[in-house]
Order: sequence, then structure tokens, then C-alpha cells
Amino acid sequence: MDQIVDFLLRWIHLFAGIIWVGHNYASVIQRPNFRPPGKEDLGDEQSPVYMALLGREHGTFRYAAIVTWLAGVGMLWQRGVLIDAITLKGYLAVIGIGFWIGTLMLANLWLILWPNQKKVLGFVYAPLDERVRCARITFLSSRTNTMLSIPLLFFMVASQHGAALFA
Repeated sequence: MDQIVDFLLRWIHLFAGIIWVGHNYASVIQRPNFRPPGKEDLGDEQSPVYMALLGREHGTFRYAAIVTWLAGVGMLWQRGVLIDAITLKGYLAVIGIGFWIGTLMLANLWLILWPNQKKVLGFVYAPLDERVRCARITFLSSRTNTMLSIPLLFFMVASQHGAALFA
């Protein structure tokens, strides 16, 4: 039974992580240069269908981050190594560093990126100058998470392939 739980958690973690990191990666590739939005980009008259699609896309992305993090914590807990990983003990420090990077990315998403992005997208009213300021914050926050995903993936892989080298 433990093997089935581990298998399911691993695949949930992988699938949700692809959605989460993939959204950030697509943001970097599709919109590589920051350009402050103007009135033509941030009109107050958005169609309800478009706003619903935006809400669904960004909701999927945000909740994929939570599912990814919870599945990762679940794997560590199920294997009995959660506390040692979190406290960076021994060879579990390798996956523990990955845990802390992932936790930082999750906090960045929910506490910095999303509150500002709600204003940019028009889910929360904000005057144009505030929306422009928030657009820059979301741009930098999203890029930060994308760049943090590189060492995160390194530490995740290193924990299974060569963690003894770090002990």
C-alpha cells in the first residue's frame, strides 16, 4: 500500500508541477520583454467570457502550485523523512533545499504575484497607474519563480541521484 501511495503522490507532484512551472515558462517565452500596459491593454470593459477564461487559467495555475507542494510534502511525510528534510539533516538536506525553494516559490505566487495580478487583470479595481505598477511586480515575480524552478529541479533530481555526494 505504501508503494501505491508513493507512486500516486509522485505522479500528482509531477503533473501539477508541470502545470505550475509550465505556466511560468510559457510566460517567459510568450512575453519575454516587459512593456508597461497602456489603456488599450487594460480597458475596464472586458467581456465576461474573457474574464471567466482568465480566472480559470490563473486559478488552475495557482491551485496546481498548492497541489504540487502538498504532494511533495506528502511524499516526504509518507517516507518518514519530512522533518529531517525540512531541517536539512544529512543527505536529506538536498531535498530539503528543494523543499524550501518550492515553499518560497509558493509564497511568492500567493503573497506577491497573485494580489498584484488581480489588479492587472481587472479582478480587483485599481487605477491605471496602480495597474502599471502591479504589472511590473507580477512580471518580476513570475520571472523569479521561473528562475527558481531551475535550482529546484536540480535539487529534486540530485536527492535521488547522487545525494550521498552532498552528505
